[in-house]
Amino acid sequence: MINNIKTVFSIKDLENLSGIKAHTIRIWEKRYNVLEPMRTDTNIRLYNIASLQKLLNITLLHEYGYKISKIATFPEEKIPQLVREITTKKNSKNYAINSFKMAMMNFDQELFFNTFDWLISEKSFQEVFKDHFLPLLKELGLLWQSQTISPANEHFMSHLIKQKILIYTESLQILKPTRTDKVFVLSLPMNEVHQIGLLYIQYEILLRGYKAIYLGESMPIENLQDLTRHFNSITFATFMTIQPDPNFVNQYVKLMEQKLLSEDNEIWLMGKMTKHINRENLSERTFVFDSMEETILKL
Repeated sequence: MINNIKTVFSIKDLENLSGIKAHTIRIWEKRYNVLEPMRTDTNIRLYNIASLQKLLNITLLHEYGYKISKIATFPEEKIPQLVREITTKKNSKNYAINSFKMAMMNFDQELFFNTFDWLISEKSFQEVFKDHFLPLLKELGLLWQSQTISPANEHFMSHLIKQKILIYTESLQILKPTRTDKVFVLSLPMNEVHQIGLLYIQYEILLRGYKAIYLGESMPIENLQDLTRHFNSITFATFMTIQPDPNFVNQYVKLMEQKLLSEDNEIWLMGKMTKHINRENLSERTFVFDSMEETILKL
């Protein structure tokens, strides 16, 4: 795993991490000398962490109206100084996400916590998750698929975000539910390991005063039936990120309906694999959500 951690980056990696096209980066280098790449024997550009940090800062300044020609004249130390000066808590989205990216690339827990603390000092946890963690997680998936980041980078950041969700969730779990018309049971399909989406939905459920029972990953449908002997009016919620296999999603949902549905129970389905569900065949008590926001609106 350690051998797969990147310390140098291709220009394509920089494009993926910054959102600036490789062609534009080359122009900025050639015309304004804003980056100084290393070169292989075959003249291929390679960049270190410092170059990545500088490009992310330049990108932010450029978005705030600074021309590249002007940025190029600044002393090296002025660029991060300007970034700090122009960034406020009200317009902190890109700055915070870039800081989280650098924390991820450097395995820097202190930077992660400092950035989070800076955000949470004026925002609710809901706002931090929606405005910063959710876009970051979507981007991490693409960065991992394109091999711009290693599994170690992705796991490091995912664990820290999960840790924050759990901390804020625990503060709600100790409170007595104020709404008793239904109970939420949250679980993941067999071999599904991506918990963050479901963990955050649990937080939103608890925030609204409902009781939430979190059962976690790889939960057989047959075991979920046990809950029907303990509670009435259950909403069974699950996230399908990589499981079930697309060819078996509809069979899996049909089995959920057969085993779990009643006139009082519901099923909520979320995640990427739901795009393979044939919605015309679903029970009227089975709901499919295309986004986190759509799920939260249903609560």
